[in-house]
Amino acid sequence: MSQKALAKGSTLPPLEKGKLRLYSMRFCPYAQRTRLVLEHKNIPYETINVNLKEKPDWFLEKNPLGLVPIVEHDDKIVYESAVCDDYLDELFKTDPLTPADVYRKARERILADGFHKVTTPFYKVLRSKGQDKELLEEFYKALDRYEKDLTEPFFGGNNLSMLDYHLWPWFERLGIMARITGQALPKDRFPCLSAWMDRMYEQPAVRKTVFSDDMHGAFLSSFATGTPDYDVGLDANL
Repeated sequence: MSQKALAKGSTLPPLEKGKLRLYSMRFCPYAQRTRLVLEHKNIPYETINVNLKEKPDWFLEKNPLGLVPIVEHDDKIVYESAVCDDYLDELFKTDPLTPADVYRKARERILADGFHKVTTPFYKVLRSKGQDKELLEEFYKALDRYEKDLTEPFFGGNNLSMLDYHLWPWFERLGIMARITGQALPKDRFPCLSAWMDRMYEQPAVRKTVFSDDMHGAFLSSFATGTPDYDVGLDANL
């Protein structure tokens, strides 16, 4: 519904009864998690993109934390990506993403909860512009755990699970990290994750939500200036 990000002073578009709405930001990896779930499960929805630097008052009323994603459905509002995704998976039963096996479900939760040990050095590497090789090695060491745990085509086994989608947004952004550091993810160190990435790029939900390295790079460049361009690429072919 809204491609361009709505900012402070904007009017909130009315929500039709029965329609599901996602409040998002086009380049937010956490919001992308929920977009992936919506696309995987073929759930009809509309999107309102939000300017997260100049947040509308109506947005803060829906989530006082001022973060995306938010899912709104009639008079029900949930936020935080993991909460939104679990809510959608339980509400819409087709193509379930949560493992039925309780042990596998617990193992996936452990890997999901520990993924901050990957994302923290990921952003440190970007901020250092690849100059700090120790940070890059810290990032790789954090990934070693996921390489070891990936013993099947997907983290969910032979089929996709919620964990695959929760990890994916940062792997999509490895292309821009490679441009900055001059070093792609080493396939000899991460053969399982490299093959998994190839399989993920073939998934319909990923294809519908993916951005090119050029797009990610253009947004990150604007973000680094302190004035992020949330609408980058809407008026150009990036």
